[in-house]
Amino acid sequence: MAEYTLAHIGFNGANLEDAKKTAAMFETLFGWKVKEGNSSVFADSLVEVMKAPFLGEHGHIAVGTPDVAAAKAELEAKGFTFREDTAKFKPDGTLNAIYLTEEVAGFAIHLVGKK
Repeated sequence: MAEYTLAHIGFNGANLEDAKKTAAMFETLFGWKVKEGNSSVFADSLVEVMKAPFLGEHGHIAVGTPDVAAAKAELEAKGFTFREDTAKFKPDGTLNAIYLTEEVAGFAIHLVGKK
């Protein structure tokens, strides 16, 4: 059986300003340092706020696993499907992230490679 851990929670921000404001709230609350990326703003590695609405009505939940391809195969065997258009690969071709087709309580779910 694949190993799974909660990697982070993602929120859909309306825009860059909204993403920064939301991430800053987590920094104020818990001291989690804000770091801006290309498409999102993180508070530590625990909260990601998208700079524009993305998948999931409310956002996404990232589930970490050491072997994304194996975890994907395991979940497919259970009847779940994936959005192949969201697959991201490491330079060596290893699958590193992918979203499930199904949402849970308005949150998209994606697998992400974690050691």
